[in-house]
Amino acid sequence: MTHIFPTQDDPLIEKNAELIGGPAGKYQRVSRSWWSPLRVIIVLTTMSYAIGVWLDSSCRNSSWISPQRYEHLCYTDIHPFYTLKGFAEGIFPYLGNATPDQMVDAPVLVGLFMQVAATITTFFSGIWPQEDAGILYYDITVMLLFIALLVTVIATLKTVKSRPWDAAMIALAPMMILAATISWDLLAIACVSLAFLNHRKGKLLTTGIFLGLALASAHYPIAIFIALIILALRSRDWNATLKISVTAVIVWLVINLPFAIMHFDGWIVIYKKILTSGSELGSVWYAITQIGGPSVNTTLLNFASLLLFAAAVIGILAITLQAPVPPRTASIVFLVVAAFALVAKGYSPQFGLWLIPLAVLARPRWRDFLIWQACQVVYFVAVWWFLAGYNVDGAKGLTPQWYAVATVIHIAGTLYFAYRVIQDINAPQHYDSFEVSPSQELHQSAR
Repeated sequence: MTHIFPTQDDPLIEKNAELIGGPAGKYQRVSRSWWSPLRVIIVLTTMSYAIGVWLDSSCRNSSWISPQRYEHLCYTDIHPFYTLKGFAEGIFPYLGNATPDQMVDAPVLVGLFMQVAATITTFFSGIWPQEDAGILYYDITVMLLFIALLVTVIATLKTVKSRPWDAAMIALAPMMILAATISWDLLAIACVSLAFLNHRKGKLLTTGIFLGLALASAHYPIAIFIALIILALRSRDWNATLKISVTAVIVWLVINLPFAIMHFDGWIVIYKKILTSGSELGSVWYAITQIGGPSVNTTLLNFASLLLFAAAVIGILAITLQAPVPPRTASIVFLVVAAFALVAKGYSPQFGLWLIPLAVLARPRWRDFLIWQACQVVYFVAVWWFLAGYNVDGAKGLTPQWYAVATVIHIAGTLYFAYRVIQDINAPQHYDSFEVSPSQELHQSAR
């Protein structure tokens, strides 16, 4: 297979190629060195992830005390969840005798993932007792999440086939370095990446299985099903979309129904939280309140958020139907997931991780990717410095007004990248330089 070299394909890499020895020449040959693109990217992923973990070390050494966890930009949900959600007491998520505050407000597959880490923690705590088992729980979870990141990178590399170096964008993404260990989002991201790999191969049932697992790990994969519907409306071929969606729903039900039946009150917590929460950090709704705008009651906020998302979906549908050729699946999925994230009632820093593999598949161009990532980093820094002084008299922190500006910057960055994806959809000649093929490939394989 002929590989496409970034120094010949990406303008930004080409202009800066002298830093790595210059661009590949006209008569270059693919080296038979042991250092294949896959192995190099695995090393890059390991190094980047290690840097991210090292950046969190100051918080780890102090057990994430406040406000240092915000000032040092190393907050995580993982450590406090070990005690707050009853894992330290051996309470099984969703089914145990948890108090209302201890009920796990996360999708079922994430709760089970937490339990696996807690079980391993209990085992090693017996061998190496330490004062804070929560730190050990964090360490074990971080190692397990690294496996999920490797799966994401390798699956993406195999999806893009002749463009293996595109996967390095995931490994080196600034936000992947900074935010990968905030929460458990890598679990769903890995499942989505495996779904794309099987989607590329035309394996509909396996694609549905992995999307079902992703949906049992996070809520954003709902947007992927909407994207598939949009593509089916363009192709007028519902066979592939139905097979994938039905399989995914079955997988989701198999995972969720036992817990819903055995302990409905514990299982429903996450969905109640979604419906009853008000405007939260990172959203345009919250930013408005920080500059003196009115707050919106929960019912109206739910309606407004849903209405904006529906409007965005209609716009994406119009773009899809009017495109000169059927858009690539990754392009439409990126646009719908981006809309889902931007109009939500809250936007946690790790939500940006959802979009990184999708951005690589949709538009593997370093310049636009880094512009978008820079905007995400601005928000990452801003939210923690804002929380460092939130409701704390005399504390030094980012002002509400500047935090609102940072929110606008992260939204603008995502909209910019989405705009560039839309340009590609309207200029299909760009597809010649991208490896992932138009969406009709999947529908043709389903016939």
